[in-house]
Amino acid sequence: MVERGPRGLSLRALNAAARGRGLSRGQSHADARAILPTLVSHPAEPEREAEALARLALWCERWSPTVAIDAAMPGLEGLFVDIGAGAHLFGGEEAMVAAMHRSLRRAAVPACLAVADSPGAAWALARFSERPRTSVPPGGTRDAIATLPIDALRVGGEIVALARRFGLRRIGDLYAMPRAGLARRFRGDKGLALVTRLDAALGIEPEALQPHRPLPRHRIARAFAEPRTDMAGITAELEALADALAARLEPDGVGARALTLAGFRSDGGVTTLTLRLGLATRTVSIWLRLFREKGLDRLDIGFGIDALALSADVVEPLAERQPLLDGEEEQTREDLAELVDRLTARLGETAVLASRPRASWLPERALRWGPAQTAPDPDPSALPPDPRPRPILLLDPPEPVTVLAAEVPDGAPPSFTWRRVTRRVARSEGPERLSPEWWRGSAARTRDYFRVEDEAGTRYWLFRDGLYGWEDQDGAKPPTWWMHGLFP
Repeated sequence: MVERGPRGLSLRALNAAARGRGLSRGQSHADARAILPTLVSHPAEPEREAEALARLALWCERWSPTVAIDAAMPGLEGLFVDIGAGAHLFGGEEAMVAAMHRSLRRAAVPACLAVADSPGAAWALARFSERPRTSVPPGGTRDAIATLPIDALRVGGEIVALARRFGLRRIGDLYAMPRAGLARRFRGDKGLALVTRLDAALGIEPEALQPHRPLPRHRIARAFAEPRTDMAGITAELEALADALAARLEPDGVGARALTLAGFRSDGGVTTLTLRLGLATRTVSIWLRLFREKGLDRLDIGFGIDALALSADVVEPLAERQPLLDGEEEQTREDLAELVDRLTARLGETAVLASRPRASWLPERALRWGPAQTAPDPDPSALPPDPRPRPILLLDPPEPVTVLAAEVPDGAPPSFTWRRVTRRVARSEGPERLSPEWWRGSAARTRDYFRVEDEAGTRYWLFRDGLYGWEDQDGAKPPTWWMHGLFP
């Protein structure tokens, strides 16, 4: 593949045949055509390559949850898969690498694989070894990479050129040289970079991997000798995974608030199903019912599922529940949460909403709506609970009323007309003044709220929008009266 740079077209990536004819990465396209007139080249597509690599990283999670994308050197991108903790589940490293190679080949993904004690050594062997599959036994890294070129240490072309000028062509040529002397041979930070990469490849310096996706603390995975091609088999495996995951959550005293089921298909695709819960739980029957509600039977399994993984993405501590005197447990809160979970699984997260408090004294702005399963974020500016009486029923929006002139400018009206019915005020309390929010501009006005009761005993919540005496200042409009709610 070729890419356009400041000096024109250059080679970005090569296959083995092109490298065997003497071509190299970074070489100008014109020079490469002069060396090999039959060269066939295609323009590089970095965005599509990155997207494909991300999909492949997700697919590789069938082998390990720690999968990191290596894109430090353009044209030599790849993946790091940490198999140290799970290789025994696949029969050891040799069997695991062989199974990975077969799966990739079956999915028509050309790849070279290598297993070594360090990420740097695995990177070097995967790209510069002549074998498509290499497995280095523990402690054999030093000898395995000794014959590889300096390029295999993931250093830039300038460092490689300087090393060749000093007669250093293989990694093994660096072993006998003292680290301090090796660093001084190169100008600036180049010597330090070479030494650091060498120690990282030999496992002397640790190299941290950044997983492509955050690692779930609680995850259960299972690979199958033969692909599961029917939903009955997949459902049975899910039940076993759920039981194992619940058992793993129990010692920590936590329950799952979000679960993800990942199915790794034999054709290289990955199908996932994620569900959220209103309350944390580790009850397997609830998980399975919600997965069915979410659409487990519609899961795209392609030509079969090679492996399944169930992870608890979000966990929360489970509080002890107080039993009632008759021995039964209080289920009201749990039943409501289960109902919300089932409706959300069927209708979608944005279809089931719940109100959340918002920092505003204005009644119609004191609440906001959001997904019912989403826990409210702590708001440092949240207002304390309002101790003043508020009506159960709020009208949205408030409805206009017509009033007679109040006895005093800040008093309640003696009567008002609402919905074409005139009501005489028998009792009143107020005003309760709410100042406007200054950041909303001049459109907001001061409100005076009154709790009034008519002769029939019905109680209302009226407010006056604006103040008397301000009509002629800055073009202010006369005050208006509104019905905002009713008390029980």
